[in-house]
Amino acid sequence: MKRRPIKRRKSSGAPKWMVTYSDMITLILVFFILLFSMSQINSVKFEVVSESFKNRMIFDFYPSSVPMESPAETNNKLDNGRNSNEIENPSSEFKPFPNSPRKKEDTLNNLMTEVEQYLAKNDLNNVISASRSERGVVLVLQELILFNSGEAKILSSGKPFLNKMGSLLMKIPNEIKVEGHTDSQPMSSFRYPSNWELSGARASSVVRYLIEENDFDKSRFTIVGYSDTKPLLPNDSDENMEKNRRVEIVIIESKS
Repeated sequence: MKRRPIKRRKSSGAPKWMVTYSDMITLILVFFILLFSMSQINSVKFEVVSESFKNRMIFDFYPSSVPMESPAETNNKLDNGRNSNEIENPSSEFKPFPNSPRKKEDTLNNLMTEVEQYLAKNDLNNVISASRSERGVVLVLQELILFNSGEAKILSSGKPFLNKMGSLLMKIPNEIKVEGHTDSQPMSSFRYPSNWELSGARASSVVRYLIEENDFDKSRFTIVGYSDTKPLLPNDSDENMEKNRRVEIVIIESKS
């Protein structure tokens, strides 16, 4: 008896492994489409990058690392770029902006130097002191150069320094704070019932004189009367109380 021949089925279509592979590729494609749909483009950064590529100066002054076919043509383009009006000559030296913190700091340093030179030239270091703090430039004027005891009228001896300060302050835009200070001795008069009124009146007299003599913008000034609440030294001797009776002019450090 003859053995029946085994009929082999002819395979049709793609092999079975292809189905699994196509499913995997489809899932990966969907995954990346999902990521792209969730992403956001920063329009500001995109514009900055776009403008940087449009700026020919970057590419003209920084040659490409890829060798060119015609170097002579590249040199001609660089020469034309230097002579054209599209490219300004870059400077390697750093120049601070007019309103940068470095510029403001230099302005106060110059002011401090001029004040110290004026005090030394006119022998005023015993009644006026200048210092630099986190607030700015602090000028301390003792009572005896500005006022009589218990009064707030500016003496002629203090006007030359205030005139000098007026000319210096006209050159800078910084705000100015004027503080009046007294000692702890009680004050009682018809015009000034306490040290609070006296300290405030003295600070007000200094500001009024500066504005009237120099036509300052009034919004630049702040007046404070501290009475005897902020003494430099304990009020336990005549010498210490004399130093505590003072007016402080603070040229405030501008905020960057």
